[in-house]
Amino acid sequence: MPAESAPAPAHAVPAGRPTPRRNLVVLDMAGTTVADDGLVEDAFAAAARRVGEDPAPMLDHVRATMGESKISVFRHLLGGDETRARRANAAFEEAYAERVAAGAVAPVPGAADAVRALRDQGRTVVLTTGFARVTQDALLAALGWQELADLTLCPADAGGRGRPYPDMVLTALLRTRAVDDVRGVAVAGDTGYDMLTGVRAGAGLVAGVLTGAHDAERLTASGATHVLGSVAELPALLARLEAP
Repeated sequence: MPAESAPAPAHAVPAGRPTPRRNLVVLDMAGTTVADDGLVEDAFAAAARRVGEDPAPMLDHVRATMGESKISVFRHLLGGDETRARRANAAFEEAYAERVAAGAVAPVPGAADAVRALRDQGRTVVLTTGFARVTQDALLAALGWQELADLTLCPADAGGRGRPYPDMVLTALLRTRAVDDVRGVAVAGDTGYDMLTGVRAGAGLVAGVLTGAHDAERLTASGATHVLGSVAELPALLARLEAP
């Protein structure tokens, strides 16, 4: 599992080189646009039991690594045993999907309106997740969000590496071609791993939100340029930052 470390200092922008408009917005799902309410943790516990493990000793690590690719978390928890990690990850995806199918998911209040507002501002919006594609699609269908964003991405769409690697953010840039400078990307999420992903991708704005796993201190330590109460505040923040 990649170690989380403090982000590098932001690069100085040469005089006369304005920060580009943030025309690409990359948003996390669970905890950021989708209310978690313990669903991820509950699915992890169910997955651990299905592979014969007691989930109780694992949950502190699960909480600390919220936002990281799920298969990476299982590799760590199961001592690098790839076969068991893949079995556990499949069990997690199945358990989470069962809960989605049972109607146990809801949007973060104002999240869908925020995505629409960002698109109305002329920005391209991409929803990302650490889940497998089948689980992400089930989540989007349950919420009626299949057409909400311009693009949705999971780790498999970015070569298999999820957070805290920058791959999904950079894949969003390459697929949408919404900006020609990484500083024109805004990233928002609820975990330290979301913040690291944004920092490592060179995003011009990395916003932490307080509707999910990690607090303001953790988000800031991991590189957040801004901390918001909710993703619902993001359209107004971007408009304010870019006002003449």
